Amino acid sequence: MRNWNLIFGIVIISSPILFAMIVFPDSIAWSWNEGRGGYFFALIFIVAELIGLKIVISKKKLLAVIPMSVITIIYLISLEYGLREYIIKSAELFDVQLIYSWTWMWDFVVMAIFVIAALSIFFGKRWIRIAPAGPIFLTGTAIILSLDAFFPYDTLGPLQYVVPYFVQANVWLVTVLDLGTAVARDNVMFLRGDHGSMALQVFWPSAGVHSIIIFSLVIGAFMLKLNIPRTRKTIYFILGIIGTIIINLIRIFSLSWYALKVTTDPVAWEEYHKIAGEIMFLPWLFAFILVVVLIESRRLKNQKNNSS
Repeated sequence: MRNWNLIFGIVIISSPILFAMIVFPDSIAWSWNEGRGGYFFALIFIVAELIGLKIVISKKKLLAVIPMSVITIIYLISLEYGLREYIIKSAELFDVQLIYSWTWMWDFVVMAIFVIAALSIFFGKRWIRIAPAGPIFLTGTAIILSLDAFFPYDTLGPLQYVVPYFVQANVWLVTVLDLGTAVARDNVMFLRGDHGSMALQVFWPSAGVHSIIIFSLVIGAFMLKLNIPRTRKTIYFILGIIGTIIINLIRIFSLSWYALKVTTDPVAWEEYHKIAGEIMFLPWLFAFILVVVLIESRRLKNQKNNSS
């Protein structure tokens, strides 16, 4: 028998995200700080974690969340009728330099508040163990956007600290593979390839440091759901961080390769730069979670077979 109330609950909690994606498709840009692309992945997390649950949601709780969903949709609509301009102007009050990060930050703040509130009504405090990935992904993205807005470029020292090491590793790899000439100076790479020269200045978001933070938050929440020994959780977490660092190194390398072998035209290169990180990081995040689930499911199945 289908749990129709749960299905309706998933529809209600997903409706603002679906509304944004359907009504304002141009806002679903895949660059992490230039659109709502993160909504799509949050939606996948929410549906994947809620679908198939045996928990029954009362009609009273469903009715309580519907007005919240409507308010969130009204917020999305009002952005097109003057609210976004008001948010942009408010950036001056806080001396915000990166307007895009500031404006999209509020989109993720509002959506995170709605999703967390809805899950809290549905499941109470248990939501953090039932469906943490979606809201934590939205919250983590909002946090990263706020850091980028208030501490632009290299002003946030702790996050920028690792960037020169990423740059040095990339220069070494370009040299070893004989793709062109590469020289590093702090967080700047000087590249010369098939189409001329290009200097790339790398800041912590471009180096993928934000993806390490988001990965840590999402995987940390995901590990809470797993009923496995703490040692294995720690091993998964460490392996995930190492894998994310490798993905980020590949990201920087791909940006260098694009300048060395494809084009040094700033506009064309920037178009590639906008999508390169998320194209690599988000599939990696999903793949890692899937692999962990498959491994643990197989271990549990083997344990049951051995005990029977």
